[in-house]
Amino acid sequence: MRDTAKRAYRSAARVARTAAAHTRTAPALTRKAAAHTRTAAVRVTDRAREAARAARRRWRAAAPQQRQTARLTAASAALGLVVALVTVAAAGPWDSGQRTAERVRAARPEGGSGGDHTPPGTDSHPMAPQVLAAAGPLPKRAAGEGGPRTDARGRGGTRPDQVPPPTASALADTLEPLIEDGSLGAVRHASVVDAVTGRQLFSRDAEAVSAPASTVKLATAVAALTARGDTYRIATRAVGKGDRVTLVGGGDPTLTERDLATMAERTARALDERDVHKVGLGYDTSRYSGTDRHVIGPNENLARVTPLMVEEGRTDNSHHGPAPRAADPALEAAKIFARELADAGVTVEGTPEERRAPKGAAELAVHRSAPLGALVERMLTHSDNDLAEALARQTALAQGEPASFRRADRAVRHTLKKLGLPLKGARFADGSGLDRADRVSPALLTRLLTLAADPDRPELRPVLTGLPVAGFTGTLGDRYGGERGEPGAGLVRAKTGTLTGVNTLAGTVVDADGRMLAFAFMTTGASGRDAAQQSLDRLASALANCGCRDSPSAG
Repeated sequence: MRDTAKRAYRSAARVARTAAAHTRTAPALTRKAAAHTRTAAVRVTDRAREAARAARRRWRAAAPQQRQTARLTAASAALGLVVALVTVAAAGPWDSGQRTAERVRAARPEGGSGGDHTPPGTDSHPMAPQVLAAAGPLPKRAAGEGGPRTDARGRGGTRPDQVPPPTASALADTLEPLIEDGSLGAVRHASVVDAVTGRQLFSRDAEAVSAPASTVKLATAVAALTARGDTYRIATRAVGKGDRVTLVGGGDPTLTERDLATMAERTARALDERDVHKVGLGYDTSRYSGTDRHVIGPNENLARVTPLMVEEGRTDNSHHGPAPRAADPALEAAKIFARELADAGVTVEGTPEERRAPKGAAELAVHRSAPLGALVERMLTHSDNDLAEALARQTALAQGEPASFRRADRAVRHTLKKLGLPLKGARFADGSGLDRADRVSPALLTRLLTLAADPDRPELRPVLTGLPVAGFTGTLGDRYGGERGEPGAGLVRAKTGTLTGVNTLAGTVVDADGRMLAFAFMTTGASGRDAAQQSLDRLASALANCGCRDSPSAG
């Protein structure tokens, strides 16, 4: 018993000494931990301050439209949180984080596993007939009317009672007062078409032609995509024979300095394999014919129309919109290529000379543009005049025609005629719409749009996907704006057209009932550009917010 007590005493003493030692070292450990905590806090504070400074710099550098978007986003988020809290409070009763009614409903057995939300028998990627509400059995249409098609069994559409189309009388009641707006010019043409059936719903001299300005790019796009296909790529080549290298332009206005640098590296490797290290450089622009100057003359809206240029001949590092242009875009491109060759180890003697590539020259390097479909989207979104002229010439080249202004006009017309489109009085003096001699009708513009919506013509889809979105993208990015936004913002997709005294708008919209409509509004002689554009925007917005069907008691 005595031994047991002694052992217990010694064990208790050891525990006491250990505790005392820990007690003596605790202040030091506490001080060390506190120091680490202070250091971490300082680091976090410094990072937070740097992040705040960076955010302030980004805010100051942001465009006014970007600031407005940020404010609207923050306000919407705050409003959404308030609405959510009010809704949650009103929706009760609650039980352990779940509304009682929801829990009871969730426990009720239902058919289906929930693993697949796609209706049985449908594809995971809906085609146009599923996206565009159908109107039931479709009437027979003339060639070129466009719009989704169905077979004898009605496949390719949805039930006729889903989304009825607007009625012509109700649509007229909505649009006619807006067309009489005094801010529009003396010439006022309009066409509204059901994109599902191709049926004309509203017409105001829809067959009459007038200056389209940039909406003529819709015709350019459809013609180029039809002639070349949406996957076609425009090639720029470097070829060589002996100690002569020639840069051959193919008509790609989107060529960049980086593209030329890559071509120069490949060219240098090919020359090295031939044991050629010193060359004379030429450049070939024979792909195009006729004048390279548009009738508007030197202009920031369009470079000289040549098959060889870098970034559309822009000299200010911009990517779209008006910009100063190189006096000779082809020569400037050749000079850039010469510098890149030198950087790649090839000596270039003298300055580049314009000349045709010699017969039998071997291909040394090639660069291919983005697919034609992507080029069309870029052209329409930003109303890119240089791309429009290039695509008009691709239409001519595809038909074996010389790539000039006059022959491109003929090629575009010929291509559209084969599609059965209404071309009476139409003229395509250029591909961009800068030429006031261009003439199209609203009926042609809406037919082009419904044709692009046809599920049987997927190669034309970039015509629709490239259209600017009201209030958000491209040439409609600064329209349908304001503090509260206009009714058509985010709903209207349309190609704009603006020249002095000429204002046009053509595109698509889904109305209040979910029906897709194609529209074209054209006016000439307006005294004020901004007022005319606002009137056109109101017309498109009226379509977006209109079911436009007669009441059951009407008639």
